[in-house]
Amino acid sequence: MKAMQFDAPGQPLRLVERKSATLSAALLPDQILLSVKACGICRTDLHIIDGELEQAKLPLILGHQIVGIVEALGTDVTGFALAQRVGVPWLAKTCGQCRFCLSARENLCDQALFTGYTVDGGYTSETIVNSQFCFVLPEESNYLSDIEVAPLLCAGLIGWRSLKMAGDAKRIGIYGFGSAAHIITQVAIYQGREVYAFTRDGDTGGQEFARKQGATWAGDSSQLPPEKLDAALIFAPAGELVPLALKASERGAAIVCGGIHMSAIPSFSYDLLWEERSIKSVANLTREDAHEFFDLAFKIPIKTDVTAYKLEEANQALSDLRHGKFKGAAALSI
Repeated sequence: MKAMQFDAPGQPLRLVERKSATLSAALLPDQILLSVKACGICRTDLHIIDGELEQAKLPLILGHQIVGIVEALGTDVTGFALAQRVGVPWLAKTCGQCRFCLSARENLCDQALFTGYTVDGGYTSETIVNSQFCFVLPEESNYLSDIEVAPLLCAGLIGWRSLKMAGDAKRIGIYGFGSAAHIITQVAIYQGREVYAFTRDGDTGGQEFARKQGATWAGDSSQLPPEKLDAALIFAPAGELVPLALKASERGAAIVCGGIHMSAIPSFSYDLLWEERSIKSVANLTREDAHEFFDLAFKIPIKTDVTAYKLEEANQALSDLRHGKFKGAAALSI
């Protein structure tokens, strides 16, 4: 099987041939063998490549927004069938026994494993996954294509968890209008909220893209919106956005940091935080998040804007993400 392998921080991925896993005998009882059809490109992949996330398994196959077709089932697997389309997210396995798992907070599990980080992911033609942490997807003929549905498996799920942390806020500010933002904007509007989009200063193309997604207003991150925000979601990994979001927010607003990594947050005066504003972070996801989000996403239905790359073009796709060369999301078509 072909795969794009990550060997060490700072190095490009390289195309390798690995021993095929197509024999069902290679599966553990709770595992599924997938033929990978698409895998989303995520900024988390860049954080791993850059060494900002230090616990990566090496060598590693990146990718945690996997859409695949079931090729073989472990002996204990139920609820899945051969040839079925399934999705695989970031959370790959939990212990099920720690205090977090036992209190509906499996996203904080002490011994969690993560797809494309501590276990191999989807930048490959085949992969083996834990059946308890993947999800049946609608058939392609009934919904989005493989590359279009792939971003829902991380950008969509993290966006959904971030939006939930904003509570019932009416006016939502979104800082960093990329993959997660263009998905969750559609959800927020469906729920009757207003979205105020913030991009890099001078990114008029990104602002126009946000307006096309339904944003009430779009402008530079350094600008104040025309209305005070009831909550803000920060998807860009830039700590300097936190005080800017606080300054733009109404009393009692929540500032939700949706990324797995962020640069240092600069100091700011207490008056920006006062009046019961709060700063929260989002960590991973739960399976309940996935069930909630997919039910809603396929009902709306969400439409993703995705740039497709071949598996062998993974390094180019990651470079284009780093330099903001596409709007919305990107995925490998395998």
